[in-house]
Amino acid sequence: MIRHILLIQFNEFAALSNISIFFETLDSITERVEGIASIEWGVNNSNEGANKGFTHCVMMTFIDEAARNHYLPHAAHDEIKKLLGPLLSDMIIIDYSI
Repeated sequence: MIRHILLIQFNEFAALSNISIFFETLDSITERVEGIASIEWGVNNSNEGANKGFTHCVMMTFIDEAARNHYLPHAAHDEIKKLLGPLLSDMIIIDYSI
């Protein structure tokens, strides 16, 4: 299995309605892309103050490396990137095998 982690920092112009549309679309992606075992996301609620401006985390789990590699050029992934791009200030992406 492959974990795909995104740490998201939205820009000052990102409307809450557009952020909601992004996460609604993300939630529906498992129905459109084979090989995604799960998706979860949330808003940072740590009181440690070490998030460096990153406010949201997305964790996707793919059944294997081939599934992740199938997802990356997929039209559904392109749609996600198109929705997220204008909202972003910064993002970190980390993948690892589990």
